[in-house]
Amino acid sequence: MQRVIRKLVLKSDESSSARAGTGRAVIALAALAVVCVVCTNWWGRTAIASQPMATEDSSASASRADASDNWQPAIAAVLADVNQHAEFYSIRWSEPLLRARQEFLTTQLASLVLRAKETTTPATRVDFILLRNFLRSEIAETELLLVRHTDMASLLPFAGAIAELELARGRMEPVEPRAAAEKLVTIAKAIKAVEAGLSRGAEKPSDADALIIKASAAPANEPARLTPSATTALRASKAIGSLQGTLRTWFDDHAGFVPEFEFWCRTPYSKAEAAMTTLARRLREDVAKIKGEPEDPLIGDPIGRENLLSSLRNEFVALSPEELIALGDAELAWCQIEMKKAAAELGLADDWRAALEQAKGQVEPIGMQNQYVRDVSREAIEFVTSRDLVGVPELARKLWRTDMLSPARQRVLPFAAYGGQSMLVAYAHAAMEHEDKLMAMRGNNRHNTRLVVPHELIPGHHLQAFMSARNRAYRGAFSTPFYVEGWALYWEMKLWDLGWAKTPLDRVGMLFWRMHRCARITVSLKFHLGQMTPQEMVDFLVREVGHERANATAEVRRFIGEDYGPLYQAGYMIGGQQLRQLHRELVSTGTFAERDFNDTVLRGGPIPIELLRAQMMGQVLPPDAEAEWRFER
Repeated sequence: MQRVIRKLVLKSDESSSARAGTGRAVIALAALAVVCVVCTNWWGRTAIASQPMATEDSSASASRADASDNWQPAIAAVLADVNQHAEFYSIRWSEPLLRARQEFLTTQLASLVLRAKETTTPATRVDFILLRNFLRSEIAETELLLVRHTDMASLLPFAGAIAELELARGRMEPVEPRAAAEKLVTIAKAIKAVEAGLSRGAEKPSDADALIIKASAAPANEPARLTPSATTALRASKAIGSLQGTLRTWFDDHAGFVPEFEFWCRTPYSKAEAAMTTLARRLREDVAKIKGEPEDPLIGDPIGRENLLSSLRNEFVALSPEELIALGDAELAWCQIEMKKAAAELGLADDWRAALEQAKGQVEPIGMQNQYVRDVSREAIEFVTSRDLVGVPELARKLWRTDMLSPARQRVLPFAAYGGQSMLVAYAHAAMEHEDKLMAMRGNNRHNTRLVVPHELIPGHHLQAFMSARNRAYRGAFSTPFYVEGWALYWEMKLWDLGWAKTPLDRVGMLFWRMHRCARITVSLKFHLGQMTPQEMVDFLVREVGHERANATAEVRRFIGEDYGPLYQAGYMIGGQQLRQLHRELVSTGTFAERDFNDTVLRGGPIPIELLRAQMMGQVLPPDAEAEWRFER
């Protein structure tokens, strides 16, 4: 299953974790921790921990699953195996290790399938399928890494030698200093050859050279011409950083402990390490043009249609990428019609962009945005509790605060966010350029913020995190954006239906976000399908949603960054639509009362909605079940 976060920390540009396809990070063996960000990955990638002890507040607000009705011990064992294998063989860019990982995971999956008969209740069968899909996704990630490794092979000819040194250390073989020094010299020479190849590739080829390039050959005694794409160069630069860490660990484990090691190895190690730093910088800055500046180009790593289909399969979504895009387009068209209605009420005919501009102009005074967030949060809690829509434990009401986002963090988090029990408030800062201050205020205007607050806090992510930590917390290992972000979008749509908007401009603010969720489906999936460039994504958000260009750029930078799975952005609106359909099936038919439905969803854990649906309907799915629910009907 696609993971929505790799570490138990707020996902931002500061994250060092890498995402590849449907991949996951090493599982953190800790209790479920939750970090949520609007437009940002947030669910804790965890292994299994014990259910937290009940407190008077939490036990009164949520019933815990009977231990006999979950497959937690079996899940814990498999995830521990997968975790420890990944931690021990942590060299990411080694083809032999990637193939060994593939074989290990395939064996794990085959063993798991034989245990399906142990799961006989709706909940335990869901647990089985979650674990099955987890392993399938790990295998898919490994396959994608192998493809990307091949793509970078000409830029990393030294990776195998570094892996060999570290694997020998892992086998606890004694090091032979002189032989190790010779290997380090070989590594440095290989790096220099890559540098020379990049230099040749940067030259304007002559007609004779063009013939040589076409024949994929290089003149005798000359390095091969290397002309990597910006995407490959940036990925290789990051891979070199990882390999540097591996080599440094190997060196430090021997230096000062093994006689003659430093005599032979200190100088060649230093040269190899320096050469890696130079090559990584060259690939990043000269080829990919990424220099840590605001005007850096937008570079992502699309995964292609087949990998998207694999991701959807493991997220238990029956629709194709094209069907999801069509769903988003239809919802966007509805939003624009409603926008025009609001514009007409404001005396602006059908000019919804003018209505949006009017909304952007209504902002809180400097220094007061956090107070506005506080006031709206209290109003939202009263709104849902007075209507008995969902249970809100007293502790959940109390355990949150506001924190202001720095200008640096607002480069990738231009809107309010949630993380670690804090509502992260984005707004104008004294150190910002004048234009950036205005855009920060306009993007976080009163009417936009009025919807962001319940999305992030209560009844949205804060309540969701609180309840999930107390109910089947082990399912945090299988977290999906279709549940995590879908829950918040489900409430955005429910608040619309219940009249949360007080004025036409409030409706404009709500519709702005709804349009944004629709557009995310289109731009993110078309990017991974190879049908839209990052700049076209920015243009689409500005044109079809009405974003400030700087905010749209920040959004796209995150959409295509390595902290996000390829389906994360689609998870908002699609997950919301799934929950809406589930509500129609179970509440409209009288199977569940309104509050019981919402409380039950919260207690189910952050899992694919179709699996949650089966559990809520009491269905024991077949062990080989695949997604088939056509929720869009």
